Amino acid sequence: MKLEFSIIIPVYNRPQEIDELLESLTKQTYTKNFEVIVIEDGSEIKATDIVRSYTNKLNLKYHYKKNSGAGASRNAGMRMAEGNYFIIFDSDCVIPENYLIAVENALTHNYTDAYGGADAAADKFTILQKAINYSMTSFLTTGGIRGSKKSVEKFQPRSFNFGMSKKAFDVTGGFSFMKVGEDIDLTFRLWQNGFQTQFIEEAFVYHKRRSTFMQFFKQTFAFGSTRPFLNKKYPKTAKITYWFPTVFTISFFISVILLFVGFPYFLFLFEIYFVLIFIDALFKSKKISVAIMSILTTFTQFLGYGLGFIKGLVKS
Repeated sequence: MKLEFSIIIPVYNRPQEIDELLESLTKQTYTKNFEVIVIEDGSEIKATDIVRSYTNKLNLKYHYKKNSGAGASRNAGMRMAEGNYFIIFDSDCVIPENYLIAVENALTHNYTDAYGGADAAADKFTILQKAINYSMTSFLTTGGIRGSKKSVEKFQPRSFNFGMSKKAFDVTGGFSFMKVGEDIDLTFRLWQNGFQTQFIEEAFVYHKRRSTFMQFFKQTFAFGSTRPFLNKKYPKTAKITYWFPTVFTISFFISVILLFVGFPYFLFLFEIYFVLIFIDALFKSKKISVAIMSILTTFTQFLGYGLGFIKGLVKS
């Protein structure tokens, strides 16, 4: 199969982000033609002028539509695309210069109709951005599902760094209208239709995540609240590990209560865990500030996902 890439980028009120992303695409070492489609999802702060400044540097299309969410915007871009393999990025990503070569090499060696790539932090990221990246990618927090090699057959790509063939899009219809978890839902439907996915470790992106602690909490809460719905919709995909953040959250609150009645020993287990987080984050980042912040972001992630999961269980 001769690969012809179409890059789809939905954007909503973030023109400066799309500027960084498009600039990174002009630096690709990939020498073959590829198109870039920017879908403006009903933004009030449009990226028109910024996109226009790249028309002489990239094979670029720009489409403005009514606001309908990221999933529908990605679908709109894929319907417009002329290539036979679609690559989807979130607007807050910066793409390393060898990304497209890495994807082509991986798909040529082991073709699958969908893939996902890793999530990395650039040196220029803020302390909070690096800490959030650690919490989202570390083996000690998420099992490394966004940052390390996983099995080809059962890797669940995430929409910030996602690839899918035109054939797979035509069969599945692309993303659903779910606001959260639409990428996981799509992965399950790909599997149901006989398509395989893979993780391409070399195809990583720098995911900026312009989040405050509250925004990160809300994001993880939304992820957690969606998981019980997905477990119910696709029961064969449910795993015991999805319960870990909820068990963590409940156990932590119980440990705090026991502390006040003179039984501090359970809380010591959490202290040991967070010491391990500190050591691991320090080893990876080489910065004490990032290691300390990683303790806070990891706690925020577990608390948000755990409480969201409980809410999802009640609603389902």
